Amino acid sequence: MAPAPLGAPAFDAEAFVWQTAPDRLTPVEKVSRVDVSLLVGVNRSRDTLLANTVQFAKGLPANNALLWGARGMGKSSLVKAIHGKVAAEQKGLKIVEIQREDLPSIGRCLNLLRGRPERFILFCDDLSFSHDDAHYKSLKAVLDGGIEGRPDNVVLYATSNRRHLMPRDMIENERSSAINPAEAVEEKVSLSDRFGLWLGFHPCDQDEYLSMIRGYCDHHGVEIDDETLRAEAIEWQATRGSRSGRVAWQYFTDLAGRKGVTLK
Repeated sequence: MAPAPLGAPAFDAEAFVWQTAPDRLTPVEKVSRVDVSLLVGVNRSRDTLLANTVQFAKGLPANNALLWGARGMGKSSLVKAIHGKVAAEQKGLKIVEIQREDLPSIGRCLNLLRGRPERFILFCDDLSFSHDDAHYKSLKAVLDGGIEGRPDNVVLYATSNRRHLMPRDMIENERSSAINPAEAVEEKVSLSDRFGLWLGFHPCDQDEYLSMIRGYCDHHGVEIDDETLRAEAIEWQATRGSRSGRVAWQYFTDLAGRKGVTLK
């Protein structure tokens, strides 16, 4: 007869966003994701993360995962796509997004999830820390340490452009100014060590870039010949000064609009 704890929803949705003031898990009606088959050039990372997620959904041991590397290469898209694929096969797998600035409240979020029959992927996108940012200390004990530790029904997936989540100059400054440089650096990089899976994402080549766009065209029914697509896509990436999955999607969005195709 007791009321549900503050912020605890019915857990009917497949995705939630953690919000504070007051603490609550807000359901997400529709997750913004692409089909995992449309992610090109990340086969090894896709297979590794998929296997880890399937293990977790089945109640087996699984690792926290850090997806790091080049911007725009599908790190966050892969997490959402893998969740969608596994959740369609294994009922009870949920995803909870938490913002970096809300990390100090992560312990309160886990208290709502601890002991639930569902399995939860805690997802933090673009996780990184700057100078004088102590938020990373809130995450260290939750990932691996502390008396309570991480609940068995929760795993953390994070994305970052930085392998060690800290700026390189921040780590090198510690080496030059600390009384004991080795100990200072150990404290800074110990957070990334708490992720059992490190999945690297690297810039794509031109063939992969064009394959991404062709995959989007075929999936959404946008008709364009290969020669025109190649010329326009290369010109598009040249004006952007970069080549990535994000740039491929931005070109495709422009193409679909010019073709009068509505994306669903």
